[in-house]
Amino acid sequence: MVLDKLQENGTNKRVNELYTVDAMSFAEAEARITDEMAAYIQGEFEIKNINPAPYKEVFFSDKNTDDCWFRIKLQFISYDERTQKEKRTTTTYLLQADKAETANQYINEVMSNSMLEYRVVGNVETKIMDVYEH
Repeated sequence: MVLDKLQENGTNKRVNELYTVDAMSFAEAEARITDEMAAYIQGEFEIKNINPAPYKEVFFSDKNTDDCWFRIKLQFISYDERTQKEKRTTTTYLLQADKAETANQYINEVMSNSMLEYRVVGNVETKIMDVYEH
């Protein structure tokens, strides 16, 4: 999304911001982000790009200090009885935290209830400003 943002010196600056929206179609995503942002933005804004996100699931935090979004890649390890080989499947999650170490801690807490063997193979802070779910 491209919008004019008021700077500390009082001038407006054209900026790009990235948001994630839970939607079933591009039209629904555009309508939802337009509705969500209307309350926060005065003036013009433009939705430049809508792309499907690769996230299997989004994990929100209840802590006010967790203001960043991290793309976490987990590699699940299973054993194929038929071929007698190890199988690895990579899955991407979006997780809210304050820093990368906290994101790793949170994903390990979430996965602790799982019987699946996994390892964290990626943890990258994104430029996502906010996530809007249903």
